[in-house]
Amino acid sequence: MSKLTMVQEDSSGDAEAILPPWLYLLSAFLSMEPSDSIISISRDCGGGAITESVQNFVWEHCISRVDKKAHAPYIRSFLKKLILEIESDGAVVVDELYEELAFYMASLKGDNFKGDSRIVRKISFLYPSDHVEARICQNPKKVIVPLNCSLNMLEGDTGCSLWPSSLFLSEFILSCPELFSMKSCFEQLGSGVGLVGICLAQKFKIWEVSKITKRPLKHIILLMQVVLSDGDLSTLANLKVNLDLNQMNAHVECLHLPWESALENDLQNLKPDIVLGADVIYDPQCIPHLVRVISALLTTKKSNFIHGDRDKEFFVASRGQPVAYIASVVRNIDTFNYFLKVAKEANLRVVDITENVKMYDFLPYMRSYQRSSVRLLEICYSFH
Repeated sequence: MSKLTMVQEDSSGDAEAILPPWLYLLSAFLSMEPSDSIISISRDCGGGAITESVQNFVWEHCISRVDKKAHAPYIRSFLKKLILEIESDGAVVVDELYEELAFYMASLKGDNFKGDSRIVRKISFLYPSDHVEARICQNPKKVIVPLNCSLNMLEGDTGCSLWPSSLFLSEFILSCPELFSMKSCFEQLGSGVGLVGICLAQKFKIWEVSKITKRPLKHIILLMQVVLSDGDLSTLANLKVNLDLNQMNAHVECLHLPWESALENDLQNLKPDIVLGADVIYDPQCIPHLVRVISALLTTKKSNFIHGDRDKEFFVASRGQPVAYIASVVRNIDTFNYFLKVAKEANLRVVDITENVKMYDFLPYMRSYQRSSVRLLEICYSFH
């Protein structure tokens, strides 16, 4: 396949827009997907084979454009598997890939390229062609979020890792912007690397409407406050690094919020319209504290909420009532049922809305991401 089918000149004439499936290949590499996933996409690009055109694309657009020191172990591992795959097919490996592998093999023997316990993964949210915002763009629309992540999940550094529920919740925000429009405050519990909050802040910065459609859009945030919280100070420090990477420090507030010691008055002063959480239902010992925090955040505005027709809008957020959206993988059914029990005792109504949401696939290249394993819960204060 020729380079002309890989890229096209963008509307400004200044740059080239990479087209699928080549865009998927680049996005998978930048997000540091497992090597097997990238090799599979490479075959898609080459019609079943990892052709020289595919190899040249990997060299020019992927390997040559990343920080060699920060990604050294990952690139070495990927190159070894890629070259082995090509050789197993009896195909020719381009010289640049051999030379690059030799460089990393030699460099990683010394101390200069040992690599850090942190890596920068670039998550690309690719707008599907049938999404309203994609239809007004000439080229494929995407949002790229660089994230400083940890490699040490086994050493307890889970707060700086990227979890499937945060990917799902980010897709939910991008799929259903109308639920978040005209809301003044968002509070995320256990923000981790900050992906969800960064997506929210990027999505709903004040838009220059004339540059997009020359006419008003239906859903526009005129005033918004995003608060990202976490109970771990090292995770919070990493979160601030990621906000800086995405130039979001001016748009987002970070808050140290240990659930077990959070004061009722402090929680009530936040007054969020929407509370978000990803993979926060995991430890039975933390569940009573988590439910107490959610309950305090959701009941701060209950006296101002006017009862309306509950059947008029499916989503609680559409009715103006404070609401929490929690994305979670049910790893232990007993822990999940305990959460439901404690939430009910706190007069919280929990509804699984996973099947009721029209979700777009913004991560078609991320084959390691098991979307079907994530459940989306809508939680609100029960008035009865």
